[in-house]
Amino acid sequence: MADSARLIGAHMPVNGGLKTAITSGEEIGCTAVQLFTANPRQWHSPPISDEEIASFREAMASSSVRFLCAHDSYLINLAAPNPKVMASSLAAFAHELERAEVLGIPWVVTHMGAHLDSGEDVGLDRLVDSVQKLLDESSEMQAGIALETTAGQGTGLGYTFEQLVRVLDGVGETARLGVCLDTCHIHAAGYDLSDEAGYEGVMAEFSDLIGLERLKIVHCNDAKKARGSRVDRHEHLGRGAIGLEAFERLANDPRLHSVPLIVETPEAETMHRENVAVLRGLIRSGG
Repeated sequence: MADSARLIGAHMPVNGGLKTAITSGEEIGCTAVQLFTANPRQWHSPPISDEEIASFREAMASSSVRFLCAHDSYLINLAAPNPKVMASSLAAFAHELERAEVLGIPWVVTHMGAHLDSGEDVGLDRLVDSVQKLLDESSEMQAGIALETTAGQGTGLGYTFEQLVRVLDGVGETARLGVCLDTCHIHAAGYDLSDEAGYEGVMAEFSDLIGLERLKIVHCNDAKKARGSRVDRHEHLGRGAIGLEAFERLANDPRLHSVPLIVETPEAETMHRENVAVLRGLIRSGG
């Protein structure tokens, strides 16, 4: 019998209000849920009402969902070379943290920005400054920032573990900064999860460079494109270039037993139920 305590879930839509991410997630077997707390394609969002905050927290308290995280807006670029875009990104992310805080969400996941041809070193320096500023200005909050590994598409940053280390070290030790590992993204960036040797090598490299204690979330997505393609295209579990065995290893890795596994696969309304069931079904008895 699969381990029902394992935190497994999906990025759930919020059609009908924020609390529906929890209620609809529970309906498809989620014990972990990721959501957008505002429209991810807009810079500005109205404040969350006290009524909506209360209904969200009540839904969480009465559900079998035990872990929440938010994903930030697609517009945010914390490494932006344009001062106006940077100012907008910092303001928007500050609001992301504020919304997470009032909703009781411990982590806001963010891609690591794009340097837009200004150079990776300069972009990473800007990213360090942005993250430090956001954490300093929200020092009274519990909600933290989870830096997501990326595919390295375009001028995107964060496609190597070394780049993550540079940001983590640049900001310094804090409990409010962690890492979200996306399987599709690291596969596209060139990391090999296809067999046991490749998987163990990736985990060893992550552990040595970053530390597994800093891994807060895993996005479990198969990939449409080949390893090293630098193209970010998610696929249903077991139907892509990564293959089901990698997800079986993730689901049964005792080092990751407390780390939530969250799918962000296509066709959420119809396929999240299946992908969540596939992932949970991979857990071996006693795993």
